[in-house]
Amino acid sequence: MANKLAMFGLVLLALAVFAAVFAPWISPQNPYDIGKLDIFDSKLPPGSRDAADTMTYWLGTDGQARDLLSAIFYGLRTSLMVGGISVAAALAIGSVVGLAAAYFGGWIDALLMRIVDIQLSFPAILVALILLAILGKGVDKVIIALIIVQWAYFARAARGAALVERAKEYVEAAQCMSLGWPRVLLRHMLPNCMPPLIVIATIDLAHAIALESTLSFLGVGVPVTEPSLGMLIANGFEFLLSGNYWISFFPGIALALSIVGINLVGDHLRDILNPHNAR
Repeated sequence: MANKLAMFGLVLLALAVFAAVFAPWISPQNPYDIGKLDIFDSKLPPGSRDAADTMTYWLGTDGQARDLLSAIFYGLRTSLMVGGISVAAALAIGSVVGLAAAYFGGWIDALLMRIVDIQLSFPAILVALILLAILGKGVDKVIIALIIVQWAYFARAARGAALVERAKEYVEAAQCMSLGWPRVLLRHMLPNCMPPLIVIATIDLAHAIALESTLSFLGVGVPVTEPSLGMLIANGFEFLLSGNYWISFFPGIALALSIVGINLVGDHLRDILNPHNAR
């Protein structure tokens, strides 16, 4: 509570999660129900009313006559879901790989870390573009691509933390008790390696959302029929020069505030889990 920036970030993140979870109930309309859209309501400026004078578009409409506020709520739902699932899966895979490399050492460590080094040597956006060119469009395809892009970060961090834990007495005691290596890794070492991984996961969530939005903006991410903040920004990009700025502006603001909120929370979470970093 004493950290104003952290509280501000927590409020932004809570609002984004609330809007995403309750989008079907709090949205003024279902922006992806074609039967409820009227072409005469396309590209209306913020504060306009529909042709039947029964509804106010507080943030205006896009080129397909969709209420922009409703589209942003649904777009947050897709972006947070894709980012959350991909980060959780990458965290699980990377943690297991990093723990195994630190625990067994030798050629297993060398092999796994060389794979990680190769993965980290390429830009994330380039790897994601190549994967989506092979897999095709779709929410599930984007999630798979983001998992492959992100797992190496967690593997490197998990290995560094596990090397410290590997030399401690409780690991030696567990080995002397002839406990199996899966139990030693997952029940004893993993909980002590989680604090840095949680911080990385929080920061990487913002990176995953931004990367998904970038891929959707480039037209290789989620399909046009799926709501996404990146897709909403792309839909309005062609109308910027004609003065219809709001079609891209408001989804861009929603995306920026969500990423800022996640980063502020992750930055303060790092200080909580490691007091030596506190300012």
